[in-house]
Amino acid sequence: MSIKKTTNRQRRKNRVRSKIFGTKEIPRISVFKSNKYISGQVIDDEAQNTLVQANSQKATGKTFTERASQTGKELSKKTLEKGVEKVVFDRNGYMYTGRVKAFAEGLREGGLKF
Repeated sequence: MSIKKTTNRQRRKNRVRSKIFGTKEIPRISVFKSNKYISGQVIDDEAQNTLVQANSQKATGKTFTERASQTGKELSKKTLEKGVEKVVFDRNGYMYTGRVKAFAEGLREGGLKF
């Protein structure tokens, strides 16, 4: 990966994170994507701990976007079991297209509001 690509993503990440903060009532969902997988975690920034996490390593689907959508649904199911219905979405510097968008739509289909 080129240096410029990583520094640009880091700048976008810092810009977004300066405006987003998760609380116990409305936690933050942070998404991370690698070349093969996508993962998300629900974070309470006040207590600095992760409430729930899910990744696409065990998801079944033909395409990456299908697996991302399934992972989003799984994470929303776990989050609702913890009693959290409303969250803040942190795209972590990634563009809101493709797998990140499918992940977010899977969260919405699962019942989360953001």
